Amino acid sequence: MGIFNKNYESAGTGIAKNAPKKTGSKLFFEILGVKFWKLIEVNMLYSLFFIPLILAGAFFFGGFLSPNLSSIVSLICLIAFAVLFGPATSGMTKVIRSFILDKHSFIMRDFFKAFKANFKLSAIIGFADCLVITSIALGMIIYPGIAKVSGNSAIYVLLAISISVGLTILIMNFYTFPMIIATDLSLINIVKNSFALTCIALKKNALTLLISVGLSAIMFLLALWNMSFSFLLPFFPAAFICFISCFNSYPEIQKYIINPYYASKGEINPELSSYNSQENETLFEDKGGKEQPIEKRKKGSRKRIS
Repeated sequence: MGIFNKNYESAGTGIAKNAPKKTGSKLFFEILGVKFWKLIEVNMLYSLFFIPLILAGAFFFGGFLSPNLSSIVSLICLIAFAVLFGPATSGMTKVIRSFILDKHSFIMRDFFKAFKANFKLSAIIGFADCLVITSIALGMIIYPGIAKVSGNSAIYVLLAISISVGLTILIMNFYTFPMIIATDLSLINIVKNSFALTCIALKKNALTLLISVGLSAIMFLLALWNMSFSFLLPFFPAAFICFISCFNSYPEIQKYIINPYYASKGEINPELSSYNSQENETLFEDKGGKEQPIEKRKKGSRKRIS
């Protein structure tokens, strides 16, 4: 590299316009490396919408108010979080989708634009997610207790069903929010398509789920080991999990939802990286990858100008 050997006067052949595009893990880590600090910014912005949840816990367990008033304030904060959770997730998904599609994104502008434009649908999905998560969490506590007291091991079947439903809905979310911000589909069609893609892309979904749960478990265990690790939550891992999810799921949405729509109109999906307009007249030809390398000028060979 020129910075180490001081070869500042030489140049390579450039980058070819039609050079092969990176795919798979190479593309993933390339985007991750370029957008790493941007992902932290998105995570910080997204974390602001968890303040109502934190306040709910503070009021409920802090003893700042009377028990009845604490319960009421905590409930209001929980409802506020449940309503805002979905639109905030849509905002984060919008920004990260732009990263994956190699499009420039103004984080604050795009986040809140998607937050407002998709508020209704996102709020419904987010509220439903919160109810499902709460129900499954309670089920994991209640069902084993009932089975222990009654001595009926068949109760564990209900627990297994609850966990299975929860995992299915979690995987559906890999597709739900990207479809909310990328399409004009109705709520029913978004849910139907999310469930269908959950069943179709089993391998990708399992990988995304494994990594997402793994990252979340690591953060949880670190926080249990030392509470100081909880201060990392505003910076990690929400946006990184969303990035992994979008990277794996959005190509499936393009393949099965978006591309067929454009194909039915006789058009090509403009999101595809291979999309190029051949009808526009080319004024200048891109010579990237074809130039002759510029050799370093030898010492003493510089001509004097008289």
